[in-house]
Amino acid sequence: MAQPTYEWRPPARAWREQDLSDLPEDGNRYEIIDGSLHVTPPPGYGHQELADELRAALRAAVPAGWRVIREAGLRMAGGNLIPDVTVLKPTAPADGTWVEAEDVALVVEVESPGSRRHDRFTKPALYAEAGIPAYWRVERGDFGPVIYRYELVKGVHYNLLGTVGPDDVVQIDEPWPMGLDPSAWPR
Repeated sequence: MAQPTYEWRPPARAWREQDLSDLPEDGNRYEIIDGSLHVTPPPGYGHQELADELRAALRAAVPAGWRVIREAGLRMAGGNLIPDVTVLKPTAPADGTWVEAEDVALVVEVESPGSRRHDRFTKPALYAEAGIPAYWRVERGDFGPVIYRYELVKGVHYNLLGTVGPDDVVQIDEPWPMGLDPSAWPR
């Protein structure tokens, strides 16, 4: 069966949020960074399962009023991004497609081979610039997932708080006090 085609017609100006609604719903992730469109293919099953496990761990300990969302659209001055998991503060609107950065307490990115540089360099810089208090980057290693936990310092950059290895059972404080046990997560 032939795949439907989409004729790309980039705008004569920088890409904007409203342009995203004109793009096909084909499973690709369309994000805007500094007016440029960035397209990444759909993640693999392992990526999705790990993001689901992280979301479940966060949801199991979530205080009343907070929400943990998969692939929520994040609006910020530098563009529009779609983290794998987003923790929304109680002040966030009850529903919508795009959330404002000030309503976000934590963003989580699960690395894939095609998103490695984006998740390590580009996105954290934009999240820090937007003032998001915490950022987690998750690597899918040979022996299981490793979570790199970062906190925002002086509103300008992230410092590494620590790592959680595949067999570590830890207590953490961001975005709220809770335990993490990645030993049962997909390896």
